[in-house]
Amino acid sequence: MTLFSELPISPVILKSIKRMGFEEATPIQSGTIPLSVEGRDIIGQAQTGTGKTAAFGIPMLEKIDVKSPNIQGLIIAPTRELAIQVSEELYKIGSDKRVRVLSVYGGQDIQRQIRAMKKNPHIIVGTPGRLLDHINRRTLKLENVQTLVLDEADEMLNMGFIDDIESILKTVPDTRQTLLFSATMPGPIRKIAERFMSNPETVSVKTKEMTVENIEQFFVKAHEREKFDVLSRLLNVQSPELAIVFGRTKRRVDELARALEIRGYMAEGIHGDLTQAKRMSVLKKFKEGRIDVLVATDVAARGLDISGVTHVYNYDIPQDPESYVHRIGRTGRAGRTGMAMTFVTPREMNYLRVVEQTTKKKMTQLRPPSSSEALEGMQRTAVDSLKETIEKNNLEEYKVLARELMNENEALDVIAAALKTLTKEPDSTPVEITPEKPLSSKKHGGGGSKPYRKDDKKYGNRGGNRSGGGTASKGGSKPYNSRQRPATRRPSSSRTEG
Repeated sequence: MTLFSELPISPVILKSIKRMGFEEATPIQSGTIPLSVEGRDIIGQAQTGTGKTAAFGIPMLEKIDVKSPNIQGLIIAPTRELAIQVSEELYKIGSDKRVRVLSVYGGQDIQRQIRAMKKNPHIIVGTPGRLLDHINRRTLKLENVQTLVLDEADEMLNMGFIDDIESILKTVPDTRQTLLFSATMPGPIRKIAERFMSNPETVSVKTKEMTVENIEQFFVKAHEREKFDVLSRLLNVQSPELAIVFGRTKRRVDELARALEIRGYMAEGIHGDLTQAKRMSVLKKFKEGRIDVLVATDVAARGLDISGVTHVYNYDIPQDPESYVHRIGRTGRAGRTGMAMTFVTPREMNYLRVVEQTTKKKMTQLRPPSSSEALEGMQRTAVDSLKETIEKNNLEEYKVLARELMNENEALDVIAAALKTLTKEPDSTPVEITPEKPLSSKKHGGGGSKPYRKDDKKYGNRGGNRSGGGTASKGGSKPYNSRQRPATRRPSSSRTEG
């Protein structure tokens, strides 16, 4: 492993990196930073969660002349969430150098962005549609850009932004340095590289270096109408500190979030149709632990880099294997372990095998926990809560009443009553979840999904309306062990990783 102090990074940037708590560079960072500092064009092949923001951000920040009022760096990102996250990360790394970073994206008042442009930002991070809007309005001047970054290029291709990207690239100087980051390299992305990059150097992070290796992967075979009760029981038994539940459609996300809330879970959902203010509010709550279950579509969760996510639940199996890798990569980060559970209807089993072939990792079948196992899981959570309180040893104010209880009742009855009071009983309140069709077998060959609408404001999710059926099978599956993942309580705060 390479230390940041061993890389060609200035003391002022190193100071910020150390303050953020980072000492060792990831493979994509150690491979990219030296070449980028030399001014080379770079193709970085790496997934989200490998530290690519710092990989392209540090060299860009090094080149910024803070005395100049001009825009010197441009980063194009597929989604609003990723644009905001990248800008926040660059702001932190460049804070001691006093680099000004601005994010622009659809859904935010454009006049507010125009006013912010007049404050002379050094770096712009934006989504393609909104960047092009500013270019056409002549409110974004890019003639002094020295470094251009295309972040998650394959995702921008999937979302239908390829023409917008080409239009933006034509407006920046030919002498610029270009860095392109993509998890995969489909033909159109290679053509972009050939046309707009100069002898690029490729830096690739191999699969074995991905955080997926730290993730236990399971699948649960269940009838469509059984899936929500199975999810509820898994949440009761596993008691995740922070969990993300993925749904295939916006309607699915809305219904799941509402149903989980009805059942007593602290859950909220995000997708492209929510207002920007609402989306940011939900993400803030999730980062701070005020909600512990986030329900999301693929695209709305793209680029999220939140520490402490312990469990990922694929309520709907994703439409392509790459999305599966992106989804489960929300957990198992920074050396931590994580768990990923994928719900599969009997008609989707063939598609599950396609995912396994692509990831080269076989999932373990998990038998859904029973109602009694779910109750036991909640009771064990209550036991852990009691033990945690005992260990803190700040009980003096309660001991007088405790002695009265012990004198009036059997000790076993007192403890049982305390556990019953603390236990969240499994809730079977009826909820309404619209059935969705299983994935079409015609897409098992990896044909992928249709391009998204080229619309920053309402980018969609993969696929359309789906339903399911079949009979759940429990044969040959791994018995559920309610002790396999001890319930723990997360600290009240968490931080965003780079």
